[in-house]
Amino acid sequence: MPKTLKIDPVTRIEGHAQVELEIDDAKNVTGSIFKVMDFRGFETFLCGMQVEMMPTVSARICGTCPQAHHLAASKTVDKVFGLTPPPAAILLRQALTMGSMIHSHGVHFFALAGPDLLMGIGSPAAKRNIVGLVEQHKALATKALQLRSLGQRATEIIGGRGTHPVTFVPGGVSTPLTVEKRDALVKIADEALEIGAKLVSVVKPALVKQTGLIQALPLETHYMGTVAAGGALDFYDGDLRLRAPNGTATDFKIDDWSKHIYEEVAPGSYAKNTYAKLDGSPKLVYRVGPLARLNCIDTIDTPLAKAEFEAFRALGGSPCHQTVLFHYARLVELVYAVEKLAAIAKNDAILSPDVKAKNPGSPRNACAHVEAPRGVLIHDYKVDKNAILTDVNLIVATQQNIPAINSTIALAAKKFVDKPDDQLLNAVEFGIRCYDPCLSCATHRVGEMKMEVVIRHNGVPVRTVRR
Repeated sequence: MPKTLKIDPVTRIEGHAQVELEIDDAKNVTGSIFKVMDFRGFETFLCGMQVEMMPTVSARICGTCPQAHHLAASKTVDKVFGLTPPPAAILLRQALTMGSMIHSHGVHFFALAGPDLLMGIGSPAAKRNIVGLVEQHKALATKALQLRSLGQRATEIIGGRGTHPVTFVPGGVSTPLTVEKRDALVKIADEALEIGAKLVSVVKPALVKQTGLIQALPLETHYMGTVAAGGALDFYDGDLRLRAPNGTATDFKIDDWSKHIYEEVAPGSYAKNTYAKLDGSPKLVYRVGPLARLNCIDTIDTPLAKAEFEAFRALGGSPCHQTVLFHYARLVELVYAVEKLAAIAKNDAILSPDVKAKNPGSPRNACAHVEAPRGVLIHDYKVDKNAILTDVNLIVATQQNIPAINSTIALAAKKFVDKPDDQLLNAVEFGIRCYDPCLSCATHRVGEMKMEVVIRHNGVPVRTVRR
């Protein structure tokens, strides 16, 4: 008979998910499905809207990473009208990207993943959360929350709002940065750099010493991320690189995205799955996000992050296939973001009054991308002669990771399918949490944070575990 178990607190992912596992007579896991149950429908109801409104409206898709949608939409609308933003506008957009990364990575690592990594995945569920983390590691948690606040304040200064930015417009930015705001941004950046470096020096040893945990979920896939000139890490601009499990790389322009990746409707889920196609292979599983970005790049152009990047490669190899090292990769990127924000804020060019390109051309279809905290984010718009949207396609990071999340769930479940309910849930959730999924983005509805694991034998449910 199916068995139901209610566990508190709620799971630490963004959105409502259901997991189904298929097992055979020997209780081997033969299949796994990660179902995204939220539905929002932005791609449909955005059609008919003026394309220049996309930077503001698309930021409402998600409250977790609205800056990424604001940036991707702004870059796409630039191309729709043939506009090239001035250097100061690019600096401001890059600074917003860094603020977003600081905020998002700080929240995920310390509030969502931190309780698992610092308290142990076997610790009681009622204590394994941000409250329990504060109780056991008060100084560390306090610093982490300060870092999150600094990222949010940087977003407010540049984007006008902490959650849904409004300042980016076709061709650049609506208003120049004032000296007062620049001084505040420099102060925030310096404080974030000090706190970020300190946090990494404390939590990295706690992570890397857990060798068994690090090696618990190995998964060889392809990887996709943005690379700047010289193969450097870049969150805002660059070409896309698809890295094979053996290390070979294929670079391509964002305009050619449909030649290399495609979407597929997934049964029972509102989130489409995304696969890569390369050299005659039509359905390649690939991953995006921090682990993928570090697997795709060749170097990092800030000193502290570069040193951490080299340590990351020494630990995990290149490319690194250890799923748990998504968490270490976030630490590397966190250091990079605070270093980069400090450098951008101190660049006097950011104060130029020239922040918006003029004389837009006739509207055309266009696509663009940025690196969201969770990975590559693509916006692709089709417009009519009046710049009215006729088709919108949003390819978000979480949906690109879903095929790999399915495989990771199967790996975790194989080890714990015979264990008690709490251990099975812990293992499955820990695997999912490595990807920091954002389910509102993946389907375009803000819902309750629920999770359900269904185990089937010959298509018949034999066990159900809910949280």
